[in-house]
Amino acid sequence: MYSQLSNDISPFTVMQLVQRAGEFEAKGKRVVHFEVGEPDFQTAVPIVSAAHAALDAGQTKYTSAQGIIELRQCIADFYRSQDIAIPVERILVTSGASGGLVLLASLLLDVGDELLITDPGYPCNEVFAKLVGGVPIKVPVSAENRFQPTLADIQNAWGENTKGILLASPANPTGTMLHPDEFIAIQNFVAARGGFFILDEIYQNLTRDHVTYTSGLSLCPEIFVLNSFSKFFGMTGWRLGWVVVPEAAVESLTKLAQNLFISPSTPAQYAAVAAFADDTMSIHNQRKKTFEARAKILSQGLVALGFNIPVMPDGAFYLYVDISHTNMDSADFCWRLIEDYQVAVTPGYDFGDSNAGNYVRFAYTTSEESIVLGLDRLGKALADWEVKV
Repeated sequence: MYSQLSNDISPFTVMQLVQRAGEFEAKGKRVVHFEVGEPDFQTAVPIVSAAHAALDAGQTKYTSAQGIIELRQCIADFYRSQDIAIPVERILVTSGASGGLVLLASLLLDVGDELLITDPGYPCNEVFAKLVGGVPIKVPVSAENRFQPTLADIQNAWGENTKGILLASPANPTGTMLHPDEFIAIQNFVAARGGFFILDEIYQNLTRDHVTYTSGLSLCPEIFVLNSFSKFFGMTGWRLGWVVVPEAAVESLTKLAQNLFISPSTPAQYAAVAAFADDTMSIHNQRKKTFEARAKILSQGLVALGFNIPVMPDGAFYLYVDISHTNMDSADFCWRLIEDYQVAVTPGYDFGDSNAGNYVRFAYTTSEESIVLGLDRLGKALADWEVKV
């Protein structure tokens, strides 16, 4: 009765864990949440105030499918502040990053076309490819290369039906970024074969001080870039994102946007204009520092408990942690933690197949007090399980 695609999609373990956590909380129990990749901060007040003003002004009608020009100009100025010159015409506002991926998959893939994605990686990427009849090909990545593909990895995976690649920098679940030299080498290889390069940058600006570039557009200006207001700007429920595309793709992508979405949310767009104001950016940058402080507390605590973090992240708000010293499968580890100690962590299986049983993802999207509590409970769990530090 239902489509093969809908039948083939596997549920996220993390959402099952979230549901279980909710059941514990309904009984009055305190759950420590390391599982959800969503900032715990409320949307900044200037953004909310701008939304109220837009609603009061009657800004509730359809907009251009490309998005309002005020917001697109703010995005162009955002790039310009990072010494990246992107014409406003190449920027399209989307209904979340997911809406952007639907558009890009529809634009770039035909039935049977292969798309290279990483394993581990954001699990929905393969669904977007399959939605239009594309064939996602997983490229295993490992700690040895900071969980990012090398040029050799892409060369070896590229086949006669491959049309392009979708990479992330910083990546989910690892928080790592492509090295600039590898980035350029991969793009040159893909371009030489007439392929496309989509770069997921939804964690842009949630990066560490050692990072040498803010956007892949500074290295390869003609790639397709996917971005979002969800992470750095803390607007997850507003469902707003953007894409930057080559000039030649604008007309076709606009036609798709008109037909698939009509336009992004109008109040959300006017609210997002305020996200780039100086006072709002100060709030976001302070929250970035808070995430960095949390990362330090969590990573040091996990290492002290005997966990291995083979690659420290370049950005985002995740730690991808090796739990092999527990001699437990990651799914079993996560379920035992939530059931017995009310600590929620995401198993590696939610992000792919490559060595997934040995890894879990910790999101430090919770307070320092909660992190300390979670570490204490983890220590008790390891002691009860007789895992040696």
